[in-house]
Amino acid sequence: MNLEQLTSPVAFLMARLGELPREKSLRSYQDWWVTEGMAISESVDRNGTPWLRLFDRQGGRVDEVLFAPDYRRMLGRGYREGVIWRGFGEGGSLWHAYLLGYVTAFFDAGLYCPYTVSLATAMPLAKYGDEALQRRFLAPLLRKDGQNWQGATWMTEIGGGSDLGANVATVARPAGDRWRLTGDKYFASNVGAEVAVVAARPQSAPKGVRGLALFVLGRHTEDGRLNYRIRRLKDKIATRSVPTGEVELRDSEAWLLGPAETGVYLILEVLNVSRVANCIASVALAQRAMAEALEFARERVAFDRPILEHPLLARQFRERADALVAAFAMAWEVVTLLDDVWRQTPPYAERYHLFRLLAHLGKYWTAELAVDTAKWAMEVHGGLGVLAEYPVERWLREAMILAIWEGTSHRQMLDGLEAMLHKGAHRLLLAHLAPHADPVRAAALERSLEALLGLPPAEREAAVEPLFRELAQFTGEALAQRGFEV
Repeated sequence: MNLEQLTSPVAFLMARLGELPREKSLRSYQDWWVTEGMAISESVDRNGTPWLRLFDRQGGRVDEVLFAPDYRRMLGRGYREGVIWRGFGEGGSLWHAYLLGYVTAFFDAGLYCPYTVSLATAMPLAKYGDEALQRRFLAPLLRKDGQNWQGATWMTEIGGGSDLGANVATVARPAGDRWRLTGDKYFASNVGAEVAVVAARPQSAPKGVRGLALFVLGRHTEDGRLNYRIRRLKDKIATRSVPTGEVELRDSEAWLLGPAETGVYLILEVLNVSRVANCIASVALAQRAMAEALEFARERVAFDRPILEHPLLARQFRERADALVAAFAMAWEVVTLLDDVWRQTPPYAERYHLFRLLAHLGKYWTAELAVDTAKWAMEVHGGLGVLAEYPVERWLREAMILAIWEGTSHRQMLDGLEAMLHKGAHRLLLAHLAPHADPVRAAALERSLEALLGLPPAEREAAVEPLFRELAQFTGEALAQRGFEV
């Protein structure tokens, strides 16, 4: 890999994917970030948590999140470019949404979050919403003028997000042609969004994940009243380009998406859309961290020459560039599979289970790469790397969020293990990789995986990590051997 590609997300994408659809649009978007967006992004990050205005001057609840006007300009740019709407309609593909997401995350990984959750809101509406719901909620999400509504995906409550079956206490009760939701969402990203998809449990539903269903609700009721309240905003170490808060649902007006008995599958579909974006964001952030390190290493002189010319650091750059290429290959394969299977409904075909395992592997592997690369970039800068006045420390803060968002590494391993145990997804994956993988290594890996799956449950879980890591690395390296097209 030519290290010059590190400084430009579009150049990196072209080197990996060849000719890009709407390349001119992507270049224009990148140029805007360089000339205007980067300064806005830095200002937003330094200002930290935005303001929350709870009441208007007459004492009425408004729950308005207040950003600087430049933030709205930065946010609207990606929406106008098509980070949501280009994935829908005749001939629509998710590819362009994720290409735009890659460019966004290179400059501001936090800003990619509102785009991601808006996409993850639009997709189940397009798939499961009836004509009336699509007219009310989907059409405003897909506006092309930058005045579109934003979406949000609210699942997590105070007990945490890993065990949704035990921790989702929000109750849904039927009310004619709609439902009423009551509960609290603890990590509500993109709080203030005009529409959200929400996990809740119908009153008569059983305990556990099988009793959960997916609902859609608006910021305002049909008659114009505030439909949810924002208790407070979170003060976070990073992703300051997206407001995260606590949401109170109090008899909130909502509509059921899909059959209630398959609700948990719909919830997982939503989470997997965000996990794919997490893969893209992680690779883009790792590239940005490497670009910062490259710029510094060319200028910093130690022992009479730029530190980039020292053999040890030069080798590290080459090795990390190879790892970046493999991680991108895995991330883009996940995008490609999602684009192929996202309209499937339960019960899913085998290709969906292949996608699911690859999404867990990709989210795990790329997020770990982002954290490790950002940490290394700080080390390249030495003491300057920990100073807030320079950009490199920010990428470690942002990377730490990517390792947690939409499920920690532990969650990816356990969910991936379930897909292998019950759906044979590891066999599907190894067959998928066969044209590009070392057959001897693949056969050995399959034997090890089958042995792991044959262990008692507690032993199987305790032993999964090293083999899951090996499978992820094997997958990335195999996919990097082949070319991609968009």
